[in-house]
Amino acid sequence: MNMASTAPAQEILQLYRILSVLLEYPNRELVRHRDEVFDAIHALQLDSEDRQDFDAFEEWVRRQSETDWQEHYVRTFDLSPDNALYLTHHLFEEQDRERGLTLVTLSQYFKAEGYEVAPGELPDYLPLILEYVSTLQDDRIARSFISQSAQALAVVADNLDAIDDPYAALLRIIRRRAEAEPPAGQGGGTEQAAA
Repeated sequence: MNMASTAPAQEILQLYRILSVLLEYPNRELVRHRDEVFDAIHALQLDSEDRQDFDAFEEWVRRQSETDWQEHYVRTFDLSPDNALYLTHHLFEEQDRERGLTLVTLSQYFKAEGYEVAPGELPDYLPLILEYVSTLQDDRIARSFISQSAQALAVVADNLDAIDDPYAALLRIIRRRAEAEPPAGQGGGTEQAAA
């Protein structure tokens, strides 16, 4: 059985929130509070693969100045479509009607769940999806939601691994959860929603 983690359910949800923060643009606030973010990671009960990936990412971040970290982020995610954090980009052509329908469906799902998406933000943005699943009450439902993005997550993770990018470590952690066997009695209701 492929187990993504032995951490308690609440810690898994906290893990999604931390991953969401780390995959956002490293603005001044994140840079200023990175020690707190990494302290929160160290407090989690993670399996050895997750711990190793987080440690590698933390080591890289600590060697970066604020500007270097920001420039790297922009080069990696904003200037390289192969690494885009907009998951439907990896499933459909840019102007594909199906992509538009998927984005509308995902937007409607978030709205029905009472989850606010910032104006102008696309609902398939990975940090947004991770933030959403971190608000769920059940890690099984969160895993079910994330698993629906497994194909797109695999593309991004493989692309980052191929260029030996430090962010690949974070995508591997998410990918392991997306590809993990669903736990018995998994929650439902998200099958049509995720990218």
